[in-house]
Amino acid sequence: MLSRVAESIYWIARYMERAENVARCIDVSLQISLDTPGGLSGQWRPLVAAAGGEKVFREKYGDAFGTDSEARETILHFLTFDPDYPNSILSCVSKARENARQVRGCLALEAFEHLNKFYHLLSAGVARKRASESPYDFFAEVRAASYLFEGIIQSTLSRGEEWHFLRLGRLLERADQTSRILDVKYFILLPRPDDVGSVVDDLLWAALLNSVSGYEMFRRRHGRISPDKVVDFLVLDREFPRAILFCLLRAEESLLAISGTPMGSFRNGAEKKLSRLRSTLAYCNVEDIISRGLHEFLDELQAGLNAAGEGIFESFFALDAPAQAQAQQ
Repeated sequence: MLSRVAESIYWIARYMERAENVARCIDVSLQISLDTPGGLSGQWRPLVAAAGGEKVFREKYGDAFGTDSEARETILHFLTFDPDYPNSILSCVSKARENARQVRGCLALEAFEHLNKFYHLLSAGVARKRASESPYDFFAEVRAASYLFEGIIQSTLSRGEEWHFLRLGRLLERADQTSRILDVKYFILLPRPDDVGSVVDDLLWAALLNSVSGYEMFRRRHGRISPDKVVDFLVLDREFPRAILFCLLRAEESLLAISGTPMGSFRNGAEKKLSRLRSTLAYCNVEDIISRGLHEFLDELQAGLNAAGEGIFESFFALDAPAQAQAQQ
């Protein structure tokens, strides 16, 4: 497969997963506003920091917010529709659509048609009105559109290199976004120590699990919610599809399948970096994570995921061109 084709396919998956997870992060705050007594003030600005958009946001909107309601409207627009923010939902879907247009012959017609329809749904003027007036329904539709795209891919794409590059991109992005959602809750969304162990704390952890569609699976596995069990479930579980270790295990399978490398060995920098990161998690337990500090652990994890992404670019996508900064990010 040509490296430019492989790169486009890989980034289609990453952008679609990123768009879905922006909607999931927003859903965390929407659920908190709905469930906590009187709402929880100050939970909107941290979403911008967690999404890595603080610099762009400050340049456009400054530091003044006004009321929580005004802050919500501004940030929802920024994370959902702002064309100048590369990780807004609209920007991600637009770039996924453009990449899909370049490799239309590698995807089923239904997949491209769905992306095209999704893009026009977001770019229509009525979308901004619906996001403001019915945000719960709107962002549920965004997530459903992502589910449908993944379902089309799973139902129509042969299990060759194209499928493995799509799965690799989707799972690396999902691992990164799960870590960001967890970091938002643990490090930012609960600013008052007095809230730890309270009803508010329980509601926040439940909202976090719901944001990754993991509440029911968690309760079946662990029963009552507690912070250490939630961390164990979202970071180290080998069976839940949005757990970070699950994502790394499956991503490594696809990476090795692309190059034909036997499990337990490596032939390039991408395989070495990803296998090292997967091994770190596989031989870790939740006590190690908590004792190190969850925020610090997640920072190191995100750095490892970035390194793995750079390794994939250097090993597969920079073969036909001079080495350069990864233009897609």
